[in-house]
Amino acid sequence: MCGFAGLYVMASQCYFVGRFDAAIRYTEAAEKVISTGGVKVPCGASGFVGGAYVFAGQADRWIQWCRIRQACGDDLHVFITACLLVGLTVAGLTDEAVAAANGLTEAAEATGNPYVISFVLLAYGLAVINADPSSSLASLRQGMAIAQDSGNRSNEAHFAANLCRHEALYGDPLAAIDSFAVAIRNYHDSGNAIIRSVLGLLAAFFDRLGRYEAAATIAGSAGVVPGAITSFAETARALTHLREVLGDQTYESLARKGETMTTAAMVTYAFDQVDQARAELNAVSK
Repeated sequence: MCGFAGLYVMASQCYFVGRFDAAIRYTEAAEKVISTGGVKVPCGASGFVGGAYVFAGQADRWIQWCRIRQACGDDLHVFITACLLVGLTVAGLTDEAVAAANGLTEAAEATGNPYVISFVLLAYGLAVINADPSSSLASLRQGMAIAQDSGNRSNEAHFAANLCRHEALYGDPLAAIDSFAVAIRNYHDSGNAIIRSVLGLLAAFFDRLGRYEAAATIAGSAGVVPGAITSFAETARALTHLREVLGDQTYESLARKGETMTTAAMVTYAFDQVDQARAELNAVSK
């Protein structure tokens, strides 16, 4: 188990700080250890191994890995299916993700494991966000509560990031603003490269609010990480729309500005833009 655990930790640390080539190498090594029968990974944790592929823009490889582990009968099958769900969702295979989600939350609850339950609720919330927005929101809120009650700060951060996405698409813009602030702060404090995906979602949100220059600048920062732009359909759509409303030359200029900013500088910029957007939304609501 030590060999697998060490390789997985190294892969995680690499993609958290944006070293995706190294993350893929450690991921492939961990897969080899598991596939050759050198270790039996408990609780379906082998499904986690391919997570680095998402951030390298290769979600299809995570999907393939999860299906291999399902076929091998790894225990706590529900957890591997949840990982598969995330991979399918990121890859844009939403119909397959919704189909795979059927009965998954009930199976997770039967395990009695708060980590598994909260992670499955996260995966389910992501999978059905477009097909069933109300169920998605309920799932994310329930999972957030379980993560907080069980002291799981990692899942809590992931829920914050996805709640801001849900509120931005279907809910209250002011609630989305607050969730973006929490998600950006948590990921920045931990040095986690997932912050780039959150910034991509923020760019899409600002595009919908008509804050085009801020959206393009933030999108440039998100684009530093390959999977940050392709992970969510609304982010990719926003980039196309921003080019249309700003023109290619203006968009490229603003995006380059964001791309050259340090993470700390971009976080400061994003918080400033979030505060401005909050003030504008509050003024409109009065």
